[in-house]
Amino acid sequence: MTLQTLLLQLARAAITSAFGEPFPFNKAELVAQFPELDEPRATFVTLKIGGKTLRGCIGSIIPHTSLYEDVIANAKSAAFSDPRFASLTDREYRRCSVEVSLLSVPENLPYDDAADLRRKIRPNVDGVILQLGGRSATFLPQVWEELPDFDAFFAHLGLKAGLGTDVLNHHPEIFTYQAEHFEDAPLQTGGVL
Repeated sequence: MTLQTLLLQLARAAITSAFGEPFPFNKAELVAQFPELDEPRATFVTLKIGGKTLRGCIGSIIPHTSLYEDVIANAKSAAFSDPRFASLTDREYRRCSVEVSLLSVPENLPYDDAADLRRKIRPNVDGVILQLGGRSATFLPQVWEELPDFDAFFAHLGLKAGLGTDVLNHHPEIFTYQAEHFEDAPLQTGGVL
């Protein structure tokens, strides 16, 4: 078993334990096999119905707990606490794919203006955190697949932060990070929710 496979299984077990199934993992045993599970790491867990339609996505930007604890907490939050959705049902769960993103530590990206930022940002590589006036938002690197245009990417990120589509005119602080992400397949395909 790889660490990636294990993280996907941990995320699924965290969700199914909320449906009453026993949690089958022992942290000490897993850490003996994968010591990186005990290291501080930030993750995002994303749930998609049929592997396409977003059903929940919650994560940590800055490492604040062990990888083991972070992926379990974010899986539960993506399933049951994403404010954009009602709590996931068991029926929906079986049609969900689970994606785990392992994040690097964000780094400040100094830039002079929007044109300079356009030169420095690496689409499909960089996740972006935008901060201005106490507001912030982030897009994972995978969001570039849906918003490949620089202007559209930052317009949507500005909206997500509640700062409007012209946010780059106000020179927000920008941080970038990278993510290794991996996804499993839904347990069940087709059918009615």
